[in-house]
Amino acid sequence: MIPAQRDDLEAVAVAAATGDPIAQGAFVRATQAEVWRLAAALVDRDAADDLTQETFLRALKALPTFEGRAGVRTWLLSIARRTCADHLRATVRRRRLGDRLLAAPADPGPDDTGLVDALDLLRRLDPLRRAAFVLTQVAGLSYVEAAAVEGVPVGTIRSRVARARAELVDALGSAPELCENTQAGTEPASVTTKPL
Repeated sequence: MIPAQRDDLEAVAVAAATGDPIAQGAFVRATQAEVWRLAAALVDRDAADDLTQETFLRALKALPTFEGRAGVRTWLLSIARRTCADHLRATVRRRRLGDRLLAAPADPGPDDTGLVDALDLLRRLDPLRRAAFVLTQVAGLSYVEAAAVEGVPVGTIRSRVARARAELVDALGSAPELCENTQAGTEPASVTTKPL
């Protein structure tokens, strides 16, 4: 890129950082082909369109905080590289999770008579808490692995799981027909659930 083009791109980036939609469009048009080529080379042509779009979503959100320590082109391509790396890591995690689930022995579970429908209880949870709970307690991922999947700190996963557990205990306690031998103020002595 010649110096005049670099200066023009920097100026467009500064204008785009203010939220000007025309400048944002110009910034995307000026850099889109290069970002797409990088994504296609790092991942594959089929995923390049989605990864390019994700790169620009991230870049436009972060553009107001761009400090100019590197050129805007370098900054944008580093975002594209991280977006591609995130995609590849997520693909590997999904594949590993699928392999784990397929390798798990099929357990038909106990007779359905008098059982709590665990899926109904899980569906009542907040989606973020449900995801953390299912990843750690059902899929068997560690808190660190679940945090990587969700893209949040480990402490966030821990608190979501704890809150999900508390909500599940409350749900069981507020529906005495779901469990036997439940006393006020205590957790159910034993609850049998359908396998997920």
